[in-house]
Amino acid sequence: MTAKTATTSTAAETIKTVTHLAAALKAPRITEAAARLADHARDTGWTHEEYLAAVLEREVAARGASGAQLRIRAAGFAARKTLEEFDWDAQPSVRQQVASLASGAFLTEARNVVLLGPPGTGKTHLATSLGIATAHHGHRVLFATATEWVTRLTDAHRAGRLPQELTRLRRYALIIVDEVGYLPFEQDAANLFFQLVSSRYEHASLILTSNLPFSGWGGVFGDQAVAAAMIDRVVHHADVLTLKGASYRLRNRGIDTLPSIRTQDTAH
Repeated sequence: MTAKTATTSTAAETIKTVTHLAAALKAPRITEAAARLADHARDTGWTHEEYLAAVLEREVAARGASGAQLRIRAAGFAARKTLEEFDWDAQPSVRQQVASLASGAFLTEARNVVLLGPPGTGKTHLATSLGIATAHHGHRVLFATATEWVTRLTDAHRAGRLPQELTRLRRYALIIVDEVGYLPFEQDAANLFFQLVSSRYEHASLILTSNLPFSGWGGVFGDQAVAAAMIDRVVHHADVLTLKGASYRLRNRGIDTLPSIRTQDTAH
């Protein structure tokens, strides 16, 4: 047996051992990468430490991607949207701010994000994209409309487990509340929503989207005092982004704006 043949045989036996150990560790990407990276390591003169780091890096990266996909599926997004797909030509003024938010720094500071603007300007798209970015950063996210959140809180309240539900929700780094203001809340519902906001204040982040300016929230929650207290907690540590323009859904349809938008602009 030549020296080269002996070396090849030894390498093959070592890879078999690595494969066995990877299976025991439930690390299938190590199995996939070990032999290929071993050849590359020999060709380029890697140290043992460099080879080990490269193999483990593949496993960690794959696990991270797999975990992110699980978090995205569990979040309840209405659809998957990314920042790369967003029409920045329609909203150039917020691009830099959104890019900064996508880094996830606002989560570590328990800051909120509020996206305001007429229907069809991309609020839900941006909220969803930031939620997906959050999942990729390793954090859990939940997405629902304001009405859906109120229904969830109402069910918990009726079952006598509202405190437990609020505590459980606070373990999520980010909760997204879409469509605040599309439907008004009754007083009990408004109070429940206020409790959700209060429970997360300076503890965990919220993203809220609304087609109404803050001055219109009193009508949504049926009480100016409740609305003021809620806005105070939301914006104290928040980035507020205002989107402008006509609905992307109306483009090339000969409709410049919606009657409801014109009414709001006149009133405020």
